[in-house]
Amino acid sequence: MMTAAPAPVAALARVFARLGRAPQSELLRANHDRFTTFDQDRPLAEYEFCVVDTELTGLAPASDEIVSIGAVRIRDLSITADSFYTLVAPRGPVPKAATMIHRLTPDMLRGAPRLREAFPAFLRFCDGALLVGHNVGLDLSFLNRAARAILGGRLRTPCIDTMRLAQVYRQELWENYYDQFDGSVSYQLGQLCRDYGLPAFDEHNALYDAMQTAYLFLFLVKKLRSGGIVTLRDLYLAGRSWRWYL
Repeated sequence: MMTAAPAPVAALARVFARLGRAPQSELLRANHDRFTTFDQDRPLAEYEFCVVDTELTGLAPASDEIVSIGAVRIRDLSITADSFYTLVAPRGPVPKAATMIHRLTPDMLRGAPRLREAFPAFLRFCDGALLVGHNVGLDLSFLNRAARAILGGRLRTPCIDTMRLAQVYRQELWENYYDQFDGSVSYQLGQLCRDYGLPAFDEHNALYDAMQTAYLFLFLVKKLRSGGIVTLRDLYLAGRSWRWYL
């Protein structure tokens, strides 16, 4: 999951400036400035997290679109009352196969804001928090496409993938107790939450899935902290569970 660490954002900003490509959007500049220097060695409870989920017209970022965004904030390793949810009116049609999954019909989306309005509002809600998602790379591929199209550049926000955290945790269980790898285990969000007895929410609703992911994230962090993972760097070293999505 971990890619080579990017050049510091400050250095990238200097390169962009020389090329005349410094971020023009105030929101994007704030995002870049926030993560110019990033301390990984603070206790996990000192970070704020924004847990995000998107519903889509399909799985191809180059051609498919976001139709809803949901997010919740975590502070002091607790879910707060702060939440974000919006439908997004796509430019193209919504395939019936996608509607069957997330149950968002063309009529429901017709009066929704366009992504050019919804995405900046989502970014303001995140306000410098680290992003968390289940298979978050898929969400980030769509969100970064929006950032490029609307704000003129990509986000610099570090992200944590709960799917990878779940793999790390289960690997620890296999090594410590069972000593046997089970390749049949499902890492789907709903199944993991059922396996761990976490609160259940309706699936394929962006806000409910974000809430479900938040519960899963806090459960996994608690379990991993009991094994000595205290800081964000510890979490990374445990299984390279977070990365910069560029």
